Amino acid sequence: MPELTLAAARTIVTTALETARARGLKPLAVVVYDARGSLKCVQVEDGTSLRRAEIALGKANGALALGLGSRAIAKRAEEQPHFVAAVSHLVGPAALVPVPGGVLIRDGAAILGAVGISGDTSDNDETCAVAGIAAAGFAAETGA
Repeated sequence: MPELTLAAARTIVTTALETARARGLKPLAVVVYDARGSLKCVQVEDGTSLRRAEIALGKANGALALGLGSRAIAKRAEEQPHFVAAVSHLVGPAALVPVPGGVLIRDGAAILGAVGISGDTSDNDETCAVAGIAAAGFAAETGA
């Protein structure tokens, strides 16, 4: 079974931050979990607002926990708010953030982990995550 290496996680983070700087986005927090839910890599740019890393962790953890990109979780929160509230309660209040920016890392059918980004708009956060995942040679699943 393929796995997410530390080198690949670093590529994801580096590329996500480079993408943000090239686009002139606000400072970001970027986290990468492996398939087991272990934190692989985290970087927080200077100037991020308070708790951005925790928000990024919640986006990634929620995607990994439910096997859905957080864009799909956001849609589900609109359609089934009681379900998402219940899941949030079960996994902890900071462990599921139902907005775009939590993206699954796939290698074929296998989920290798998830990326969470917070700091700019959710759509921009997601764009940076997708760029990082692609740079590492994997497929991104946003939940779109």
